[in-house]
Order: sequence, then structure tokens, then C-alpha cells
Amino acid sequence: MHVTIRVAVAGASGYAGGEVLRLLAGHPDVEIGALTAHSNAGDLLGRHQPHLRSLADRGLVETSPAALAGHDVVVLALPHGASGAIAAELGGDTLVLDCGADHRLADAGDWEAFYGSAHAGTWPYGMPELIVGEGRQRDALRGARRVAVPGCNVTAVTLGIQPGVAAGVVDAADVVAVLAVGYSGAGKALKPHLLASEALGSAAPYAVGGTHRHIPEIEQNLRAAGAPSVRVSFTPVLVPMSRGILATTTAPLAPGADASAVRAAWEQAYADEPFVELLPEGQWPTTAATVGANTALVQVAVDARAGRVVTVCALDNLVKGTAGAAVQSMNLALGLPETAGLTTSAVAP
Repeated sequence: MHVTIRVAVAGASGYAGGEVLRLLAGHPDVEIGALTAHSNAGDLLGRHQPHLRSLADRGLVETSPAALAGHDVVVLALPHGASGAIAAELGGDTLVLDCGADHRLADAGDWEAFYGSAHAGTWPYGMPELIVGEGRQRDALRGARRVAVPGCNVTAVTLGIQPGVAAGVVDAADVVAVLAVGYSGAGKALKPHLLASEALGSAAPYAVGGTHRHIPEIEQNLRAAGAPSVRVSFTPVLVPMSRGILATTTAPLAPGADASAVRAAWEQAYADEPFVELLPEGQWPTTAATVGANTALVQVAVDARAGRVVTVCALDNLVKGTAGAAVQSMNLALGLPETAGLTTSAVAP
């Protein structure tokens, strides 16, 4: 007997909420319930997400525990710091997927240092492919009723470098990551530096010098993958594209390791993963090859002259970086096929 899962989405007028709805609209087991917003409450969804034609005439209501109650699943696509209070009012039987950062970090000190507020607590982490000891994080997601969806930049860096960390062929005490990031990662809020007149034709670094909030999350993931010591230099750069992340991450080649051992580590790590693919040697990931898909495309090489491993990971920040990870985690938590409602085929050109 087919069971339909009723899903509410809070923050439905934003980029993350809209992408969650796009994926859920094509999910075979989902019925979309309440759609909530803050300043846009009272509007029709089509005013803010005109591409979602099947949902365009749905009304947005104020975000509140009452509006979200009674659903099987609640997706919180809210600003950082806003999820904790809402989630605390939802029943323990409801699967709550937090697309914000509130519940990702295990260390309350890291949260307070980078976000400047009280820590809301730690939930199971929604990156199924994360290497944890001899297993994967997906094991912790089966049957979960609270899931913290990872940061998009974190996903790109983690999936890029973690096979080398787990296999011991790189030194995680000197990880350097530089990312080209699409503007949708900055959200919909109107800010002068995000206007097309400022952004088109320009690449702009931000959160330089160890200030980006995703740094402790990356470090947490690499420790989970087996790194005894982690130090990450992380520099994101906004580039004029609407979607996508291209993360170039390097680390020293471990003593005794060579190019064949490096390649083997990545091949073994991702051989059975449905959404993370190591490309054939010589083929490099592009963001265009991931648009609209829940894929992370990865390549790795050894820079023998520099003595470093170089890995490049491309993904769509709104899909594999956010909404796709939420749906993938939802599927695992509810015992559905992990791939339900998700595609590996991108939109091109």
C-alpha cells in the first residue's frame, strides 16, 4: 500500500525553500502541505517562485508552530538562528529537516564563536556520504526525526578531500580550499554588492582570513573522516553565475603515498555512491554539469612538484548543497529509496 508523506516548508519564498519545493513537486511519495514565510506571508507563492507552476496559486502563511503542526515532515529553510525555537515546538514524531546552520555543529563553543548566539543543540548530520570511521553518515540518518542539513560550501570541500583524509594519503593539518561560488548562495536579501550592476563581470572574495562560518563545520567533518589534526584555510569567491560551487582543495601528500594510492582512495570511497562521482582521469568537473542535479562531480590529481594533492569538486549549491541533501536525508530517515525524487542529470547548456 502506497503511503503519501505530507511535507510543510517554512521559508518557502527563499531560494532554499523554493528549491526544496521544486524537488518535492516531483517526488513520488510526497504531498506538499503548508507553505510559510515571514515578510512575504499573505502572498501567493507564484509571486516569489514563478518557475514553480504547479504550486503558483498556493498561499504563503505566517511561519509558526501551529501552521507547521500535523505534517509528517517539516523543512525549515530559515535564516541562521531562527530554527531552534520553531523546532522545539514540533512533536518528536515529526521529521524536521533544518536547512540552516543551527544544529550542524557538535561544539557549542564553535557555534558561539562563529555565530555569536546560544547553541541550539546538535542533530544528526545530513550528509549521507560523510565517511565516519569504517562506515558512512547515512547509517545515523535511518529513522532519525531531526536532521541538520550541511552547508553548501562544506559539502563541496568535504566531498572533495575526505577520501584522502580517510585513507591517510593527505595531511589534513594543512588544507587549503578556494571556492568559486554562485550568487544564489548569498540568498535573496537585497544588498548593493549583490546587484547585477555590481556583480556581473566581477569576482569578489568574501569572509577572508578564517572568518567564514563554514570553517568549523569542515573541520568537524574531516575529524569524523579520521583526521587526527585539522587546519583549514578557506577562501570563498563570488563569481557571476546564479548557481554552483567549484571547490579546489589541496593538502600535502602524506609520506609514502603516491599518485596511484591517491587515485585508489577516491575510487574506493565513491564507487558505490549514487550522487558522488569520481570522473575519469583527465576530465575535470564544471559547475554547468551539475545545474539542477543532486550530483557532486569530483576529480583528483597529485602536484608532484608542490608535494600536494589537488582535488576539485563541482556541485549545485541549491541542490546537492542544500535542498537535494535535505530530500536525500528525508528519504533515508523515512525508509524510502535514497534516490527518490532526485536526479543526476543536469540542465545544459
